[in-house]
Amino acid sequence: MAEKISNTAVSRESGYLYYLGKDGYVWRTPMRGKRGSKERVSNEKVSREEGYLYFIDKNGYVSRAKQARGRGKK
Repeated sequence: MAEKISNTAVSRESGYLYYLGKDGYVWRTPMRGKRGSKERVSNEKVSREEGYLYFIDKNGYVSRAKQARGRGKK
């Protein structure tokens, strides 16, 4: 189950890929066929913790989910 981290939603436009950068800000970059460079979309910085997967949910908020790791040896 994912939990919402950010307070502000990012309004999405079609043709762009939205992601959380290593610096903690939300960035967007054009997908195939579009020209342009990446640009920062959000001014809110998110601090990351180990063991979580961070993503932009369908409503535009930054969310995180616990990573499933360490199943053990077979």
